Amino acid sequence: MNLRPATLAQIDEVITHYPVKRSAVLPLLHLIQEEAGYISNEAIEWVAQKLELQPINVYEVVTFYPMFRQKPIGRRHIKVCRTLSCALTGSYQVCEQFQKEFGCAPGEISPDGEATVEFVECLASCGTGPVVMIDDDLHEKVDCARARELSDQIKAAARARPQP
Repeated sequence: MNLRPATLAQIDEVITHYPVKRSAVLPLLHLIQEEAGYISNEAIEWVAQKLELQPINVYEVVTFYPMFRQKPIGRRHIKVCRTLSCALTGSYQVCEQFQKEFGCAPGEISPDGEATVEFVECLASCGTGPVVMIDDDLHEKVDCARARELSDQIKAAARARPQP
């Protein structure tokens, strides 16, 4: 696995906080996903070896928790709440609007690589739905017009970003 030396040092340091190595699975997965963007099969095997576990023990954790991704996503992660209060206030239409704006199906990367749109369970702001989280920023009372505005902001930021 190719992780930055700083991440590898963090991983080694985190493990020392737990009397039983296996207890470090969650923080290690978070560190890896933070750097790599998702948890690959290679990462699962690497964590298992690092913590002296069977790969299935790490895989169980990755598949149990919805915050772990097993495939790459776009540069921006757009999560639309689909639970009851958000659904009743229009989250399904909002999600469809984001998909239309970025030309991608749920959970897929947009053709330009800029966004992944997906439905998620509760974002813990039930009184202000529909709720959308873009990366780490929560947006409340998002209707289709607001979804278009947010999409335009993301696209403008992408155009302004220096190209590699």
